[in-house]
Amino acid sequence: MLSSDEWAVVALSLKVALASVLASAPLALACAWLLARKTFPGKTLLDATVHLPLVLPPVVIGYALLVLFGKQGPIGGWLHAWFGVSFAFRWTGAALAAAVMGFPLMVRAMRLAIEAVPERLEWAARTLGASRVRVFATVTLPLAVPGIVVGVLLAFARSLGEFGATITFVSNIPGETQTLPLAIYGLTQSPGADAAILRLCAVSVALSMAALAASEWISRRLRGRGPAGNTREGIVA
Repeated sequence: MLSSDEWAVVALSLKVALASVLASAPLALACAWLLARKTFPGKTLLDATVHLPLVLPPVVIGYALLVLFGKQGPIGGWLHAWFGVSFAFRWTGAALAAAVMGFPLMVRAMRLAIEAVPERLEWAARTLGASRVRVFATVTLPLAVPGIVVGVLLAFARSLGEFGATITFVSNIPGETQTLPLAIYGLTQSPGADAAILRLCAVSVALSMAALAASEWISRRLRGRGPAGNTREGIVA
């Protein structure tokens, strides 16, 4: 059984992960569509920038967020002065760090889903008089929904395990920024905390496995066994 403090850590982790994917999903979808369907100068640079968090040490991302979004930073100072919004050493900062680290996974899955939609279907809708927005909403988006959901779930699972960028940006503050990885790290510094560490590790594994299992199930449906596959066949016919 988890203690009340451990339940609070789990609840905060879920809150941070959910907020991170909800906030970043619209931007990730726009970026994925841009990379999948458009050719423009600087596309390679944009693609590399999007995937940069996958190859950089997380502590570098965390430090960059601290410099940019701290109260003295160019973005964080402006947000705090004009809107009273603060990210540094707050749970919102943990969500921001998780969103940045999970963003490449979300964009990648969404981009592959959009690229899998035959462009001839979009052109057919365009020739019938549909606007670009309507084509995206009624043709591209419905067919790409399974891949979009997969991207969101992968980013959610990644957010649950985010550590390096989070602890650098918002520190390890119990009740405010202490998510599951940070709580486990803190307990490793305390003697006699093996049982609590095992409990939190078990919860972390269970949550991540559930998200990955859901992602794999939806991915299989994307390959033609679910409603999205039937929809595509119906349109082509």
